[in-house]
Amino acid sequence: MPFENVNSVSKIRLGIDIGGTFTDVALEVGERRFTAKTLTTPSAPEAGGLDAARSVIAAAGVEPGQVDLIIHGTTLATNALIERKGAKTALLTTEGFRDVLEIRNENRFEQYDVNIDLPPPLVPRRSRVPVRERVDAQGRVLVPLDAPSLARAIDLIASQQIEAVAVGLLHSFTNPDHERRVRDEIARRLPQVPVTISSEVSPEMREYERFSTACANAYIQPLMGRYLAGLERELKGAGFACPLLLMTSGGGITTIDTAIRFPVRLIESGPAAGAIFAGCIARQHGLTQVLSFDMGGTTAKICLIDQARPQMARSMEVARIYRFLKGSGLPLRIPVIEMVEIGAGGGSIARIDLLQRITVGPDSAGSQPGPACYGQGGSEPTVTDADVVLGRIDPAQFSGGRIPLDASAAEGAVAERIGGPLGLVREHAALGISEMVVENMANAALVHAIESGKDLQARTLIAFGGAAPLHAARVAEKLGIQRVLIPANAGVGSAVGLLRAPVAYEVVRSRLMRLSDFDAAAVNRLIAEMRAEAEAIVKSGAGEGALAELRSAFMRYRGQGHEIAVELPVREFNAADSATFVGLFEAAYRKLYSRSIPGAEIEVLSWAVALSAPAGGRLAAPAAEQPSEPEPRSRRRLFDPGSGKFLDAPVYRRSELAPGACVSGPAVIAEDDTSTVISPRFDARIDGFRYIELNRRRVDP
Repeated sequence: MPFENVNSVSKIRLGIDIGGTFTDVALEVGERRFTAKTLTTPSAPEAGGLDAARSVIAAAGVEPGQVDLIIHGTTLATNALIERKGAKTALLTTEGFRDVLEIRNENRFEQYDVNIDLPPPLVPRRSRVPVRERVDAQGRVLVPLDAPSLARAIDLIASQQIEAVAVGLLHSFTNPDHERRVRDEIARRLPQVPVTISSEVSPEMREYERFSTACANAYIQPLMGRYLAGLERELKGAGFACPLLLMTSGGGITTIDTAIRFPVRLIESGPAAGAIFAGCIARQHGLTQVLSFDMGGTTAKICLIDQARPQMARSMEVARIYRFLKGSGLPLRIPVIEMVEIGAGGGSIARIDLLQRITVGPDSAGSQPGPACYGQGGSEPTVTDADVVLGRIDPAQFSGGRIPLDASAAEGAVAERIGGPLGLVREHAALGISEMVVENMANAALVHAIESGKDLQARTLIAFGGAAPLHAARVAEKLGIQRVLIPANAGVGSAVGLLRAPVAYEVVRSRLMRLSDFDAAAVNRLIAEMRAEAEAIVKSGAGEGALAELRSAFMRYRGQGHEIAVELPVREFNAADSATFVGLFEAAYRKLYSRSIPGAEIEVLSWAVALSAPAGGRLAAPAAEQPSEPEPRSRRRLFDPGSGKFLDAPVYRRSELAPGACVSGPAVIAEDDTSTVISPRFDARIDGFRYIELNRRRVDP
């Protein structure tokens, strides 16, 4: 359904982000914002989202029918892949290639582990059915599609009561005709079975990644189709008559029809919204180098943001056997905001390993039963329990008092499971949990920056999510970062990010071309086709209007195994642009590797076109700052990792701090959705946007 002027600031917009532990909701009515955070209901995630939506609607004094747009981010697609709760899926593939999903790329992510576990394919071998046909790498038909072979394949999947079908044929990204014919025949014979073809969901070279992506899309398509159709129906039943748009992993929002067709693009929708949120803050403050730090109840996400644009990637992994070990999961070839995700959320469980060390995560207590302090039957100590013991969380005011915490249960779990076995007093056991989490996050950020060829110390840390403000100052200390920003509504940052994302879509296609044989006319035709495909999808969600275009080429020196992204000018190309491409590639290569390879031949593997409508909302202007030293609301015992003892720290209410207010650490600034812990090594002030800005003192106390 086209929706004119989707990003008009006068409209009432609702963002619903359903995470693994919490469901966050943000409502904007003009320049007013209303938020809510509730525990996710795993058995019916949409129910918790609707309840939270009703609460903010009531707080704002508006009716559901007055809401003009709902934007949704969900973990349902991710969970379906991780928990293997998708549809019974078949793969139709070229004869002789049914085992591509099992052979993978022959890479051992743990080279010396003789008992290595590999992720089982989403489609078992009995449901991977060969079809006689063959297309070469240039798109020429070597063996025509054999109709009897296809008929036998469809008979077989029909006998297995298959619920979804993926079609992945060799070299279909150069010539998709056979895949389209297979899809049409399946639709004719089995009209109730959804079909995914790899030349649409991931039209790029590398068969394993393309087949894996097509299978993942087919595997979750029936589930996501039912969920999204049901959510849309329930929203209408609750009185919401507006369009429902979905957040994609690439940082844009898209229509429900596109989301149902390509649900694999929703895998990282919630974390992507957080990165968009941080990018908007960077643009608002004129920051060119930012480290985004999003710590929720289940995981922590870290993203590098330059010139207010999150770092992008073309692939990701999901459902890793070794949860945070690269190469141990199912590869997905989709546009995605590049993030490092580690099991370091508030609900991450702490244990003692065989070497008598404290380990934290990657498993989480989630929302049910949750940390021990939730009083819902959880007995394992978690990061949240440790924060309660260390005085960072006020048990009576957690989530604005809506979720009262049991401090004695937290103390008991930490003392019994961690302190007792290690001979540590309770607060030192809690500190061990906290320090392990902080060290894991800091180390992950450092490694990610090094792999990207970037420095962290000159960056501003933007911290959001329910748990990030509690740990941001300590993470900054570990990384040598001098400045931290805690934005308004930090506890529901991803939900706010949903309201800031543009309607956008990216199309990627593989077409191998050496720059020595640069064909400008062929490139112009390909990009025009890709732009038309992206434009149709974007305009279906944003209506008519000016669109921003970003073009990229994925290039490498001939003979290399991997390529790098190179941004291209948005214009018609001509024969002289061969030299332009060489210059752009060598500049990007030197930036990443500090050198180039003179005389080496350069080739383009894939091309990308991304279109986006104007971003949602409007960046507010800063208010005037009046320097002041506010009086604290109360005081609290706060454990300081530096000195190893409890300090008497003042507690301030964020809502009572005006722009220009200055607070010296140690202190706590509390709000309903989170609290900011200011260590003794930082001072804080409230800037003109009412954000908390932490600045490290020149001389530590």
